[in-house]
Amino acid sequence: MTKIKQLINSYSKYISIPWRSDAAAAQRVIFCIYGEKDELRLRAEIDEFEIATRQSGHDWAVFDLTDTFPSWLASQKYANSYFKKPEQLYTLLPKYLAFIANEFDQFIRANSATENSVVALKGVGSLFGLLKVKEVVDKFAPLVNGRLLVFFPGSYENNNYRLLDGYDGWNYLAVAITANDF
Repeated sequence: MTKIKQLINSYSKYISIPWRSDAAAAQRVIFCIYGEKDELRLRAEIDEFEIATRQSGHDWAVFDLTDTFPSWLASQKYANSYFKKPEQLYTLLPKYLAFIANEFDQFIRANSATENSVVALKGVGSLFGLLKVKEVVDKFAPLVNGRLLVFFPGSYENNNYRLLDGYDGWNYLAVAITANDF
């Protein structure tokens, strides 16, 4: 069985457990953690997560971050100057976070996500070097009344998350699901 199939199995077992209705936003976040080399395999099998979610009686929606940065940057008035001097781009990154938070909020509303919904977040690896995943999760989690599922390419050890295993991670109190769980 592949690591992604094992991850789907672990997720399926977890998502079928009854949900507490009084959980705080940070307690409603789930990280499915997999190796960065498995990104394409996960994307190919993401429908399996939807099937497991729906079989557990929950609604499902997927928000994709993959192309949000190029779309956002192209819409900026001075985009060409940022291409010429990318070191100046860091001053705009807070606006990028606001942009994706707004896009996510519109997505939640358009999909009528409720307290019974799982809203999955894919394409998190595209944030590498731009925004910290923790910042994004902190913005998105309060917008989701059900569960926020983050597909996380990286590693997890002792409550420490490392995106793409590229730099020191951060500590976050979400539910971490790996291929070895359950």
